[in-house]
Amino acid sequence: MHFFEFSEELTLLRKAIREFVESEVAPNADEWDKRDECPVDVFKKLGELGVNGIFVPEKYGGAGLGHAARAICLEEISRHSAGLGMTMMTHHLGLYPILHYGSEEQKNKYLPDLCSGTKICGLAVTEPGGGSDFNGQKTLAVKSGTGWTVTGRKCFITNSHNSDVTVFTAKTGEDEKGRSKLSAFIVERGVKGFEPGRKEDKLGLRASVTGELVFTDAEIPDTALLGKEGGGARIGMDGISEIGRAGMSAIGVGILRGCLEEAIKFSNERILYGKPIAKLQAIQFEVAKIRTDYEAARLLTYYAAGMKDDGIPCANEVAIAKLFSTEASVQAAKRTMDLMGGYGIINEYPIGRFLRDAITSIPSGGTSHIHQIVIAANTLNNFQP
Repeated sequence: MHFFEFSEELTLLRKAIREFVESEVAPNADEWDKRDECPVDVFKKLGELGVNGIFVPEKYGGAGLGHAARAICLEEISRHSAGLGMTMMTHHLGLYPILHYGSEEQKNKYLPDLCSGTKICGLAVTEPGGGSDFNGQKTLAVKSGTGWTVTGRKCFITNSHNSDVTVFTAKTGEDEKGRSKLSAFIVERGVKGFEPGRKEDKLGLRASVTGELVFTDAEIPDTALLGKEGGGARIGMDGISEIGRAGMSAIGVGILRGCLEEAIKFSNERILYGKPIAKLQAIQFEVAKIRTDYEAARLLTYYAAGMKDDGIPCANEVAIAKLFSTEASVQAAKRTMDLMGGYGIINEYPIGRFLRDAITSIPSGGTSHIHQIVIAANTLNNFQP
């Protein structure tokens, strides 16, 4: 067995992204959170660094570095702004179906701009009836001449108000058992009858925009169909299960890292009874728990990302990583807040934002209960005595 370590290329990538985050993200993260503002200008700069198309092949304008590289980028961004990490995660979630299910014409049309940072992408699946109930979707796409007429509403959609390109699913018929047949489509900003609706006022991840997308007899061409008609459920779930959840896991690792660094910094600087509280055993216990959770979440996340890069199905491993890292980030933020005492509830420090971001990350990509169902099903099927 070989010791797990990153390649020189990935190590240099982490260094470059960390330097960018320290100069462009860290000083502004609190202000973005207070204003509930997505920093589109910084998003574009990340595109220039190659982050926006990190796993997209170079022939489509991407960096071609893979999914472990993506996890590194999301972790480093989310150390200071999990909201910006969420914006990037969802951008990747939208462009992934285009990369894997799009025609060459669709790939060449959309991917270069999405990779360069000049355009933002998103995925719209969730509806008011429930995000996990794929077959319960009500958005309807009806054949009309040379295209489709779309009517319906999507909710809790990240990048809703600032995405230029959105992949969405809609009902295009029923199978022999009366179940909805879903298809996936690409829609661009500015299409008549397609517009953002309500913008949500979220608890955390406030450097990302979340809201509704409304279709009112929106006309889209035949060329907007992504993949085969009726293949929308698979397209949507492929993205969510191995891209959305993997991204949320990396964001959780970033929050954990931020909590760990904040706990260490405060413990060394806070003097009590004439010495730093880092000397107190009770504080050391809390720091040890945070460090352990960070390392466990990190290993789970990069193990799943490595499987994805090797072409190995990893939906279950991603679910495990996402469940653990997001839940652990909530506990890490709470432990850090506890060891800080009264300072932990002062907004001069970022730990309150870390806690809100961690809590908000749990339902993204499926709640913890959904992940436990996924993990249990896989375990019961594959761990027979």
